[in-house]
Amino acid sequence: MSGFNYKGIEMKVLRTPDERFNNLKEYPFQPHYTNIKTHDGSTLRIHHIDEGPRDGPILLAMHGQPVWSYLYARMIPFLVKAGIRVIAPDLPGYGKSDKPAAREDYSYQNQVDWMGEWLKENNFSNLTFFGQDWGGLIGLRMVAQDPDRFIKVSMGNTGLPYNPDVPQEVIEKVKEFRASNLKLTPMSMQKEVMQMDGKNLSKDSSPTFHPALKFMYWQKFCWDTKNLPIGFISSIMMEKRSRVSLMGQYIFENLGLAKISPFTSDLVKAYEAPFPDPSFKMGPRAMPSHVPILPDASLNAQKEAREFFKTSTKPFLAVFAGDDPVTNGIEKDVLEMAPNAKSAPHIGGGHFYQWTRAEQLSDILISFIKE
Repeated sequence: MSGFNYKGIEMKVLRTPDERFNNLKEYPFQPHYTNIKTHDGSTLRIHHIDEGPRDGPILLAMHGQPVWSYLYARMIPFLVKAGIRVIAPDLPGYGKSDKPAAREDYSYQNQVDWMGEWLKENNFSNLTFFGQDWGGLIGLRMVAQDPDRFIKVSMGNTGLPYNPDVPQEVIEKVKEFRASNLKLTPMSMQKEVMQMDGKNLSKDSSPTFHPALKFMYWQKFCWDTKNLPIGFISSIMMEKRSRVSLMGQYIFENLGLAKISPFTSDLVKAYEAPFPDPSFKMGPRAMPSHVPILPDASLNAQKEAREFFKTSTKPFLAVFAGDDPVTNGIEKDVLEMAPNAKSAPHIGGGHFYQWTRAEQLSDILISFIKE
């Protein structure tokens, strides 16, 4: 079974069979599901995990691209031991949540609307928010539009991009690049994205550029790659593996033999579990193109959300890894956007530090929640 369609309505929705998630290591959590209605009357089932004491302070932890709530699996034991209740949803298109099948179903605003409806349906309140990557972009907008449900705000390796004044030359270059026939590999894409903060992988490359001219490589790679190697990409960013193991995995991926690869790690299996076949990967393929690195339909909503944080008195903690090229330049902008924000010491661990620095990040959030 590859999924199913809801009949008689506009949006085609896929659902990952439950057995795909059997026997995942480090993920023993019980599923919780919420049905919401979308703008066109479609039904979306959104998954979340809910761990820890019912009467404990609540942390709403939101993941980003291209992962799912599995990202928090190593943090949850530390948080629960400290008496924290952890609620971690899967965005539509990811994890155990339903997956709209068409590119046009995905947008920044739709994700904000869908998750806002999920929040209301569950009537969660007295929340401390934490979000990373898309979880931050979406979740910070949720805080701004429904602030009474939140008592504290934390985030890291993310932000609220607002780019009304991108030079027209940059806009044209990005559009031309997205439409080009250039074929990217995970390695060539990663090389460009790793230069976003001006720290180059090659000695002869220039540190002077607009970040959009680097992030466009990730956007194009995700969209052009029908069978996006999500497990392989996640493994590169979260695991220490030998060159032989990585190259072996890459070769099997390219040959379409990933399912029988002897190099497939438990983490790779976990991040490929939500996707029985490439048709389920539309969310991870489509969403990078909606990061507002250029002026787009999200511009006014971003401005309004940023204005909310300009005057908000909610405790706000920025927790950046400090060694994540994709977001290293964003921390300064976040602190300017939210004068009430404090910055935690950098803990390293790269973009997905929830996995690589689980205990350190948990300790910081526990202290913030309890102070």
